[in-house]
Amino acid sequence: MRINLKFDFNILSKKVLCQQLDAIGIKYTIQGLGEVEIEKMPKDVTLKTIEEAFTTYGIEIISDQQIALVQRIKDAITVLINDENNYKKYNVSTYLSEKLDYSYPYISNIFSETTYTSIENFVILKKIDIAKSHIVENRLTLTEIAFKLNYSSVAHLSAQFKKTTGLTPSTFQKIIKKRKERKMTP
Repeated sequence: MRINLKFDFNILSKKVLCQQLDAIGIKYTIQGLGEVEIEKMPKDVTLKTIEEAFTTYGIEIISDQQIALVQRIKDAITVLINDENNYKKYNVSTYLSEKLDYSYPYISNIFSETTYTSIENFVILKKIDIAKSHIVENRLTLTEIAFKLNYSSVAHLSAQFKKTTGLTPSTFQKIIKKRKERKMTP
């Protein structure tokens, strides 16, 4: 029996952080995307203890401020794209500037210097990842996926999908369908 799940990584991450920090006995405030303000560190707790608690969950403490900002940018983009209502309402540059409290040229420059790609390219890659997930889940039509991801048309989605993956969405769908059929036959 297979169960399909959908995750809200923002909620999941916050829960894990809270559970681990509470277990250690640290007073903290979660500031938002990938930021925790430690109010009071118990005397017997070191940064190493916190790192060990987080490592099990794939969470690491980032000491380089530029890398930390890039991670916050990626997290903010992921949250925006997954929030269908806000994504249609906000321009990515405006959203990032407001959310992170930096000018967009500064954010864009730091992102490009650190990742060797643009924010715009990262947004496209995230949208295509989400489109692939929807195709695999087979719950939405390509028209619905294009609308959900704020594409102007299915043709625009298809063009970016092909440019990014080398396959058209319908070819990708066929491949996934064949894989599922093979798994079901003994």
